[in-house]
Amino acid sequence: MRGPIGGWLLWQRPPRVLGYVLAVNLLAVVASAATAPLVPVTSLDLVRAGVLAIAAAAAIELTRHVERQREYARDSTVAYVDTKAVWSVAAVIVLPPILATAMVVWTYAYAWCRIWPARRPIPAHRWVFAASTVLLGTQAAVAVLALGMHHYPGAPATGLLPGLADVGVITAAAVLRWAINTGLVMTAIALSGPETTVRELFSGFSQQLLEAGTAGLGLVVAVLLVVANPFVLAGVVVALVAIHRGILLSQHQLAARIDVTTGLFTKKWWTELAEEALRRAAGGTRVTGVLFLDLDHFKRINDVHGHPNGDLVLRAIADAVKAETRGQDAVGRFGGEEFAVLVPDIGSARNLENLAERIRLRIHTVVVDLPGEHRVTGLTVSIGAAVHPADGSTSVDDLLRAADHALYRAKNAGRDQVRTTE
Repeated sequence: MRGPIGGWLLWQRPPRVLGYVLAVNLLAVVASAATAPLVPVTSLDLVRAGVLAIAAAAAIELTRHVERQREYARDSTVAYVDTKAVWSVAAVIVLPPILATAMVVWTYAYAWCRIWPARRPIPAHRWVFAASTVLLGTQAAVAVLALGMHHYPGAPATGLLPGLADVGVITAAAVLRWAINTGLVMTAIALSGPETTVRELFSGFSQQLLEAGTAGLGLVVAVLLVVANPFVLAGVVVALVAIHRGILLSQHQLAARIDVTTGLFTKKWWTELAEEALRRAAGGTRVTGVLFLDLDHFKRINDVHGHPNGDLVLRAIADAVKAETRGQDAVGRFGGEEFAVLVPDIGSARNLENLAERIRLRIHTVVVDLPGEHRVTGLTVSIGAAVHPADGSTSVDDLLRAADHALYRAKNAGRDQVRTTE
């Protein structure tokens, strides 16, 4: 296949992923076309759509730097939180379906061009798929609103009981829109990475409260657009900027604990967790294990494919290691291609060695698709294992030194091996 679309990495995905993504995209087009003629478009609708489009563009411009950092720091196994929903939710309430559809397309297209004007961390097919899931949720919301509201499209009714009923219908439509969008995205994540656990899929689920907040703002925007001066929407844009600044502060706090490239714990935070684990194990019979991992011949990958693609490989390795660990275990990146796994209450050195062997074999199965139709396979890792207190360690540094010594022996023995302390 030729052209920009023909070069998408989507075509290299497994058949189940390719089929699912194409089916969702096609269904989004069909559903959008089906709802388009339900309500005729008036000149007032066009004016309102224009006001929303300008406000959405202004909000995206003022928050694009934060959005860029959000995407770089996002865990690939967690559904993306769409803060652009303010404008598309407002559109689905007060505009005819065809204009509500246009608002989704506009916000996603504008964000794609302005948030990442040059190098983009997101494949184009993923952005199109995300827009398709929102479009499907939007059409479902249209059906709910058309059947339940007193006056659709439009603001909630003015009477107390009719108004409360309309707000209830709008809430149901917003929840359905969110559920369809999030469910479709999480299904795609699960299909793309069968090793992804349910715990990982829901690990950042609390962030979805942010999208609930933006949906609530969408209702406010819809009311303001109908009953107030449109210039009042400038206040909503300011509120969105403030929300994004709060998000950025939260991400800076998280950055002290999470390595951006891999999504693993930073060395400093991992060490604090390990120190706490040793304190809990002190004076008892609990066995705490540490694995020290080094990706074999990683320099060759950077030399051949470049450091940005090397980061993609590191992320895939990190995901593979996490997939073999338990919820109470802690996986950290120590720099470069070195990783550490803290395994509290492992029971015995044999159990730790078995875990290390499972991780080693899992790495063999990692396949990383790179831009330009390149693919990295045949990855291997060398692992050193140490346990506390059996290896005479009294501190985290002692335990790490013991595991590092075992790793050194694995490297000297030919790599792609597990070695324990002697």
